[in-house]
Amino acid sequence: MAATIKDVARAAGVSPATVSRVLSNQKAFYSEKTAQKVRSAVKQLGYRRNTSAVELVTQRSKVIAVLVSSTQTNFSDQILKGIQEQARVHNLSVMIIFAGEGDAEVQAKAIRTVIERSVMGILLVAIDLDPSNDELLENANIPFIFISMTLKNSAFPFISSNDFDIGYQATKYLIGKGHQKIGLAATDLDSFVGHLRYEGYRDAMRDNHLSFDEDWICGGHFTYEDGVNAMEHYGPQTELTAVISSSDLAGIGILNQATNYGMKVPDRLAILTIDGTQLCDIVRPKLSSVTQSFFEMGANGMDMLVSDSFKEFYSMYTVDCKFNPNFLTNWSA
Repeated sequence: MAATIKDVARAAGVSPATVSRVLSNQKAFYSEKTAQKVRSAVKQLGYRRNTSAVELVTQRSKVIAVLVSSTQTNFSDQILKGIQEQARVHNLSVMIIFAGEGDAEVQAKAIRTVIERSVMGILLVAIDLDPSNDELLENANIPFIFISMTLKNSAFPFISSNDFDIGYQATKYLIGKGHQKIGLAATDLDSFVGHLRYEGYRDAMRDNHLSFDEDWICGGHFTYEDGVNAMEHYGPQTELTAVISSSDLAGIGILNQATNYGMKVPDRLAILTIDGTQLCDIVRPKLSSVTQSFFEMGANGMDMLVSDSFKEFYSMYTVDCKFNPNFLTNWSA
């Protein structure tokens, strides 16, 4: 059997309370000689502190659970980095659990995995939560925030870019470069995020007195394969001169398939991606992007979750999208 705090106290000749104070580094309550005796007993017995038991007694967990979508894109890297860095600032630990992609049962299992443990709060990264799981999440009585996901249910707190504005500004930018036949690729129109971006695209075209064909709109889930499929749908003889891609990975799929067709990018086909991750700078030719502030989303989400005022927070908080000037100066449409 594993050694207990009482075993350590007995071996060191002190009380269990003293052992607890030494392990908690409460230096005002014991001498250095006593601390050395306790540490020696701990080492000799191989004692490991039961964090879960401590949290159960104190009712204060120091763990944040992060549920992450399993979508095959890379945008979540910077979000997780922001979460991790701010967790370190707050002296908290992070537990990451994958919650599938649009599967209600997998989502429910991930939520149950979290709420059955002692966690301080939950951050849901790019999780398009099935409505059947709303009650499960709410009834857990654990603070939560959605990150990089615009929600129809505005009663749930979330941090996201302005997805309508992403679609609108991306389209407006390409129009400003002289393009009139612009496609929208690898966008999940069944999702609220995808629909908002489509509405932004549609309104930008209409506001500039440009018509568009519904055949220019290709669905998908933001993956590389979705980009390839979209370009295959358009074909080498497409009338499009520019395409807005739902993600950087999908944009690379479009680029590679266009190259396979012998189409020169950006001379024959301009590609503007959404996200603005490092991938845009690695691929050749470099890709322009609407850059989302993913790191800030993660950092702000963590700070907000642990803030004293969070209980009063139930409205939308947005991190504005912006064009990445480095990519724009490296690319001519």
